[in-house]
Formats: sequence, C-alpha cells, structure tokens
Amino acid sequence: MSASHTPDTAPRPALPYRGRFAPSPTGPLHAGSLLSAVCSFLEARRHDGRWQVRIDDIDPPREVAGAADAILRSLDAHGLHADDSIVFQSRRQAAYLGALDRLRDAGVLFPCACSRRELRARATAGPNGPLYPGTCRDGLPPGREARAWRLRVNQAEDLFEDRFQGLVRTRLAETVGDFVVRRADGLLAYNLAAAVDDGSSDISHVIRGHDLLWCTPPQRLIQRALGLRSPEYGHLPVLVDLQGQKLSKQQGAPALDDRSAPANLWLALQRLQQEPPPALRRASLATLWQWAHAHWTPDRLLGQETIRIDHDEAIGD
Repeated sequence: MSASHTPDTAPRPALPYRGRFAPSPTGPLHAGSLLSAVCSFLEARRHDGRWQVRIDDIDPPREVAGAADAILRSLDAHGLHADDSIVFQSRRQAAYLGALDRLRDAGVLFPCACSRRELRARATAGPNGPLYPGTCRDGLPPGREARAWRLRVNQAEDLFEDRFQGLVRTRLAETVGDFVVRRADGLLAYNLAAAVDDGSSDISHVIRGHDLLWCTPPQRLIQRALGLRSPEYGHLPVLVDLQGQKLSKQQGAPALDDRSAPANLWLALQRLQQEPPPALRRASLATLWQWAHAHWTPDRLLGQETIRIDHDEAIGD
C-alpha cells in the first residue's frame, strides 16, 4: 500500500448520479435520520439521479426486531421512495468475505489478539475513538491467538473535498489508526461492508451525517486497496440537543410519527435551513415535496457540523 495519497489529477468519466440512504436497523427512524434521508433524496433528484435505500444489517447483536420493516414503512409514509429494490447487507456476505480475502492476499491486514480492556489501557484518544497502539502489527505476542483482523494504515494520507465541509485532509495513523475489518466475534466491520457497497455498486454520491465524517478516510483507504472507485462525499450537520448531545437511537430520540409525515417533512426542511413557508406546515405531503424540489438550496448547509434544537421539541403537530 502506498505510504501517502493525493487526489487523482487525471479526470475520471463521471458516473450517473446515484445516491443512497443506508440506515442500520437498530431502531425506528427519528428526526436526525430523516434529515439525512431528505437531504440525500433531494440531492439525487436535483441531479436527475437515482436514489437507493440500503439496510445496513450486518450487526445482529445491535439490531432491533422489526426495525428494518419500520424504517421502510416510515420512508414510504414520508414520500421517500427508492428507485430500485431495497438492498440488505446481510445478503451480501459473500462480497464482503471476498474483499477480506483480497485485502489479506495483498498483505495489508494483520491478526490482532488485543481485548477491549487492553486497548483501553494503552490506546490514545482519536477523533473517532481510541487509536490502536500497534501491539500486534508486527506479529502476535507469544502465546496469544488472533481475535480480530486489522488493516495496517502506515502513513497513509487521505484528502478529499466534502460537499458540505470543504477540504478534509487527514493522516490516518494519527486520526484512525490500524482499524478492524473483521471483529473478534467474527462479524464483519461496518467500514469494510460500507466501503465495498459504496465502491462497487455505482454509488456516485454519499450524503450522510457529520458524525460519520471520520468513517470516510478508512472507507476510502479500503476502496483504494481493493481498486474500487470512491464516491463523492457530503457530511451534513447533525441534530444535537441544548447540551450538544447528538440525537440518536442510543440517546432515546423519539421515533417519527408516520401519521404526521407532512409536519415531519416541514420541520426537516426548516432544520435543513430551507425556510419553508409557515403556511405549508399543514400542507399535503405532495405539496411539500413539490415546494422542496423547486427550492432545494443545499449550499445553506456549508461548513456546519451541528444543528442545535431542544431535545423535547415536537416532531410535528
């Protein structure tokens, strides 16, 4: 693997615009996830492109029974209709295992015996969690067996232009560290599966929350190692409460009320700084979407990382 990376200077043929929304079925959709869905959908439509829905169901211990169906019902209730069949990552294990074998054959992976407790004791803090201290990168300690597989980053540097955050430049050894691609429980890591799907399925653009910004460099590194094309990325601001805590399923963010879909959509557009007229707050869903397509102005989100709201603010009336 090359020790550094700079953006390709040779022009590449442009792919037809194809966006995606890829929720994990760890609970129903909430206000924060609706922002990502609406933004990625409107961007795809603005470019006369297609929009894919992918259920990232590769982590069974965290999944909630019935959540995938609830997510799809919510998307449908809010007028967010995929252009193609729904993709389920749980049905693509062969593709991920094949990618893992290719990375192993390329010599960029190494087995790791470290437990979480050991990592917490030795790791330093990074923007996306603890940085791996390199314990096993030159070989397993005597008497230890492999628990996980990691990708060796060396001095790899990543540089890309983010749709909303501008130029993002990072040296992965300092911000990500050697990261897991196959977990100790045998499950494949999110970064591997997302990198393979986004790099090998004609996805041209990924629009998602700013909380996933530091997942992008390792995913791009995997794509380069596999010879896959990286999509364009845009990380939009995430909803946070008055204390700066991200609204999430883990933090108890309330589920969307599908019966209030028009009000939910109006509020999502307001939070995305599109300034929908107050008179449209009780308009029909079709009328709201017509207005949104005609007035969508994504540049209002440039450079923003968060959108602060009252945690108890109603989703819709």
